[in-house]
Amino acid sequence: MTRHPHAQGRLKPRITLTAADHERLSSLAAAAMNTMPDAAERLVEEIERAQVVGNGRRPADIVCMGCEVDFRDETTGKVQTVTLVYPDQADIAQGRISVLTPIGTALIGLHVGSSITWETRAGDIRRLSVLAVRQPQPA
Repeated sequence: MTRHPHAQGRLKPRITLTAADHERLSSLAAAAMNTMPDAAERLVEEIERAQVVGNGRRPADIVCMGCEVDFRDETTGKVQTVTLVYPDQADIAQGRISVLTPIGTALIGLHVGSSITWETRAGDIRRLSVLAVRQPQPA
């Protein structure tokens, strides 16, 4: 996998995943290795560096699966609101982005106030900051 040289070596913020998200995302990454190896590798890198907490112990300010997230693109200043979902639930028109997209992988596990540098599909280096997180509503 080729990486933008400036993307390597940058300190990434700490991230936190629930045990359930960690397990399901690990399975998703393994399943995507053959069809989307670059996306799967990026997700594995994030999963491996995550602090895993019990399902009932997730802080409310953490981006988890199903959360609605407000973030700012530090390059453009544009603020966006998206819901982080699994690939089968993704619908960009409804603001539902897959965790397997570069921006979805960058967002998972971040805390409100955290910023991360990520690489777009076009190879551009961008930085985003998490402004707010709203937890998923129980079904």
